[in-house]
Amino acid sequence: MSQSTKTSDKLGTEKISTLLLKQSLPAAIGFLVMSIYQMVDVWFVSRYAEGELAIAAITVVLPITFLISSFGMAVGVGGASVLARALGEKNPEKAQKTFNNQIILTLGFLLFFVLVGYIFQTELLTLFGANAEIMPYAKKYFNILLLGLPFLGWAMMSNNTIRAEGKPKVAMLTMIIPAVSNIVLDYVLILKFDMGIEGAAWATTTGYTLSGLYTLWFFLSGKSELKLSKSNLLFDLPIVKEIISIGSITLLRQSMFSLLAIVLYSQLDKWGQIEYASTLGESGGSHAIAIYGLIRGFTLFVAFPIIGIMQGLMPIVSYNYGAHNGTRVKEGVWLAIQWTTGISLLLLSIIVVFPEQLIGIFTADKDLLAHTPRVLQLIFISLPVMGIGFIGGAYFQAIGKPLPALVLTLARQGLCMIPLMFILAYFIELDGVWASLPAGEVLAGIWAAVWLYLEVNKLKDGKKMDAADEIEVA
Repeated sequence: MSQSTKTSDKLGTEKISTLLLKQSLPAAIGFLVMSIYQMVDVWFVSRYAEGELAIAAITVVLPITFLISSFGMAVGVGGASVLARALGEKNPEKAQKTFNNQIILTLGFLLFFVLVGYIFQTELLTLFGANAEIMPYAKKYFNILLLGLPFLGWAMMSNNTIRAEGKPKVAMLTMIIPAVSNIVLDYVLILKFDMGIEGAAWATTTGYTLSGLYTLWFFLSGKSELKLSKSNLLFDLPIVKEIISIGSITLLRQSMFSLLAIVLYSQLDKWGQIEYASTLGESGGSHAIAIYGLIRGFTLFVAFPIIGIMQGLMPIVSYNYGAHNGTRVKEGVWLAIQWTTGISLLLLSIIVVFPEQLIGIFTADKDLLAHTPRVLQLIFISLPVMGIGFIGGAYFQAIGKPLPALVLTLARQGLCMIPLMFILAYFIELDGVWASLPAGEVLAGIWAAVWLYLEVNKLKDGKKMDAADEIEVA
């Protein structure tokens, strides 16, 4: 047995708390660093580039770029679930075939959608909320970022695959490398060369490229039990179907985020113009979008431990579910919920007590400083239940049951947040738009908690539940 295989075997033998910490901490650190560098982008363009309009442009572009690159993430998550269960079942041949099909799917999807992004950039940017003020800045940023998206998508696929092998530290580096390079290049290109938002875009694109090249080196170096081989790049239809059925949940989650962004930015533009008409005139809509741009950076930052624990949990669940060890699955899920809830309460207390100081780190704009802190507190009031919703969806993906994960994914943004946005905005205008986000989070979290409780309690006596015991989804 190879050393890499022994590494994956630890998913079924090591103490759950130790294993979850080992798996989650690198993922959380990697996501934290990525979150910091996105916040640094906002910090640099806010203070040293075009200010509020640059923040709004980045806010509009990022959902599009992440929608395109999420095809790589979807293939990575779907393939990682299949791959980890194959390793748990001691089936390395299926694991290798899964990896081969991940490569084909990732490259095919990304090259196609990057081309679509170039051809229809004006239509896409308009759809995602770029008004006449924001559009020139958004186009500069978007065109440059498109160059790095194939590398980002490959890195996202590889990150999940590497973690499924039981190598979380290597996966962490795939996120730290682009983050560090981006921070350094932001300083050089924006502050030293005065390149403005284009400098921010080139810094980000370079980071994406380095991340993709690092993961490619990892697979070519022989450090992985999965091998890159042109002769093995053949479609295996059953495996492709399984990857897509599970990975489509991740893709749908990102698609729902993009749909939410379309609706949200439209509503912010509409109600922002009304709310700030007396002080900002027609710029009120761009101002509201910029407020969300600042808060979105905090969303990524405070979510890093939740995302880390969720990503650390998935290979543990997949491996032990494949090994028919339900007791370890159950222990991992409940421990993950306890950790995410406790950490979220701590982060929420910091946001509630120090909102002005937190916003003041990233902008000196007096209008943003006047309006953003209250919105920051309102949006994050639901933070303690966020982890339950994330873990619920991740659990069903990890055990290869896409339908429940699909429903939970739809619930959070499509079934809760978007309808609430229209309803609450009708009664309390811009505040209703802001309030719809935490309200939808709470409703989706309750739904996920009930479903997860019923499902996990079916796992008994150290073995996987029988098929007849599984929850049926209409």
